[in-house]
Amino acid sequence: MELRHLRYFVTLAEELHFGRAAERLHIAQPPLSQQIRQLEKELDFELFHRTKRNVQLTAAGQVFLGEVQQIFRQLQQAIEVGQQTSRGEVGKLIIGFVSSAGYNILPILLRNFRGSVPGVSLELHELTTDLQLEWLRQGRMDVGFLRPPVEDNIFSWEIIFQESLILALPETHSLANKSYICLRSLANEPFILFPRILAPGLYDLIISLCQQAGFSPTVTQEAIQMQTIVSLVAAEMGVAIVPASLQNLQRTGVVYKTVQESTPKVSIAMIWRKNETSPTVQKLVEIVRQIAKQL
Repeated sequence: MELRHLRYFVTLAEELHFGRAAERLHIAQPPLSQQIRQLEKELDFELFHRTKRNVQLTAAGQVFLGEVQQIFRQLQQAIEVGQQTSRGEVGKLIIGFVSSAGYNILPILLRNFRGSVPGVSLELHELTTDLQLEWLRQGRMDVGFLRPPVEDNIFSWEIIFQESLILALPETHSLANKSYICLRSLANEPFILFPRILAPGLYDLIISLCQQAGFSPTVTQEAIQMQTIVSLVAAEMGVAIVPASLQNLQRTGVVYKTVQESTPKVSIAMIWRKNETSPTVQKLVEIVRQIAKQL
């Protein structure tokens, strides 16, 4: 039994006329009649009552029709799901992101992606840059949003967002009322920073910025997450140089100030495995690229 035999049957059941059914199927009437008889022989029951004047479904034929129509609905659904999967429109993605990305580009990227591809479920993990690279190597996640650069050549990555660096000061700091602050004036301040291994690119930029201002920062406290760094600033444990989007993290006890010196831009990059074959990953990469161009 082939699918075409079932299509012949359904068409004849809908038309109840061999001539009209054959015309719809673009075949001659005798071959259609022959195919229906072969199907009945294979099924071992009659599908139609035939007379010279009309064709009617038997009771068994009526029941069989309902079941076959259900098969075709399921087949069509399977085809549609397969097509959506091949276009990357269904499935699941595991995404890693550095905490600061949650205050700049990540919300708009996720909102637009969910709007464009609602059939893809997202599992999000807040991870440092070094952990994202480890998870990608282990196949534990699909796409990351981290601080570049990335030296491992098994990954593809590209910058999707850039921003300036600013100062986070305790609101009680003697310079808290200034609009612009010269970095050199903070040479004797305790600094709060994250360990270099977590995001060496951003760490080196901050250290280099201080050195250009004529001093090496005295790091008295380290923290893994940007939110924790800002919390420690609020607790008057020191000052910090942070990405500008951290201003979106409103924290009592902290003021954000512009650095008087020219500061380098810091970046967020999207990263994925070079050998990635998942259409869903490629769909995300494509949509993120489009959105990033518009920002």
